[in-house]
Amino acid sequence: MSHSTPTAAPGDALQPQDLPLDGLIVGVSLATLDADNGYGEILDAALGWRDGVLRYVGPRADLPGDPAALAAQVIVADGWITPGLVDCHTHLVFAGDRAREFELRLQGASYEEIARNGGGIVSTVRATRAADEDELLRLSLPRAQALIADGATTLEIKSGYGLDHDNERKMLRVARRIGEVLGVGVRTTYLGAHALPPEYAGRADDYIAAVCGWMRPLHEEGLIDAVDAFCEGIGFSAAQTRRVFETARALGLPVKLHADQLSDLGGAALAAEFSGLSADHVEYTSQASVAAMAEHGTVAVLLPGAFHVLRETRLPPLDAFREHGVAMAVATDCNPGTSPLQSLRQAMQLACTHFRLTPLEALRGATVHAARALGCDDRGVLRVGMRADFVRWRIGHPSELCYWLGGALAGDVYAGGRRLAGGTA
Repeated sequence: MSHSTPTAAPGDALQPQDLPLDGLIVGVSLATLDADNGYGEILDAALGWRDGVLRYVGPRADLPGDPAALAAQVIVADGWITPGLVDCHTHLVFAGDRAREFELRLQGASYEEIARNGGGIVSTVRATRAADEDELLRLSLPRAQALIADGATTLEIKSGYGLDHDNERKMLRVARRIGEVLGVGVRTTYLGAHALPPEYAGRADDYIAAVCGWMRPLHEEGLIDAVDAFCEGIGFSAAQTRRVFETARALGLPVKLHADQLSDLGGAALAAEFSGLSADHVEYTSQASVAAMAEHGTVAVLLPGAFHVLRETRLPPLDAFREHGVAMAVATDCNPGTSPLQSLRQAMQLACTHFRLTPLEALRGATVHAARALGCDDRGVLRVGMRADFVRWRIGHPSELCYWLGGALAGDVYAGGRRLAGGTA
């Protein structure tokens, strides 16, 4: 494979007001991903930042003078730097686990059978409701730290295991606190329409009305960045999901959707109709829904962890996504039941193995397209003016990120120009 060494683009030269830089790394190779295609490779490069924003991205040779005179801290390093990984679909705030259900599935029980017999999401709801906010934070922090240690600098975190106002609020508050404690970017998603709680048995429409009613006070408290729902036979109908989305639209909140995972209820098309940020899972998404996603710019979020754990065989319409130019993101779906996955890099590898994504597609899916799936236009690529979210990897080429099964490849993980705990030197 050939490697190009482009020069810095016009306007990328360091400006006097950028100096001194807070930090400058030299000697590494960069995969900027700052183009429609390709890694955007720059060999023997330099990366500089100030005030949490990238100020220089380019060849070391184009730096205007001695690096030591340009920055408060100069780091000479090797390996590759990529944008920080963006995990755009997680359920990592929860209590308890569902390891027993894993055993039951291996013995032949289906996801639907487990859910209908009181397991599944509702079992996690019981445990999550029983934990107070501090305990829920204590239980959730290690999962977030594991994601960070393997290169994630932005996490989307959903509610959906509370299923009443106070417990949904508790989950969203914990998600916000995770970002504050760990210094990582967090986007919170309100997923009240995740499952029907026991107290609303047989009254799904009444529960959806309650979910819509809780949305405004939670939004006014600053706890919601986006709204999600589970549109599925064991979740909520398209009509019920539409009510949730109409409420979100009235509040000016963007939407996303658990769509077409187990059947085709037209969920992806519904998400697109509301100009949704993303439709997630999408194994059963139809050609017509793919066209609708393309028309409205809705990202397809692939969740190979759940596909792997549930031993699914129905592949998402990957060729149709490519043909129609639908961006494909990759996420962990970190959750206690169907995707107990705590590494976005491992999700990238699974996307290559199960869905036949190329390593480049998987990396772009966990950076460029994942940021778009969250509505974040300030991260996902290495470019002057973007957030200083990046990872230095101990690898010889970015394709290795999808090649190795496990292992500690992340040497340094930075979010907003600050080195996060968890990397390996």
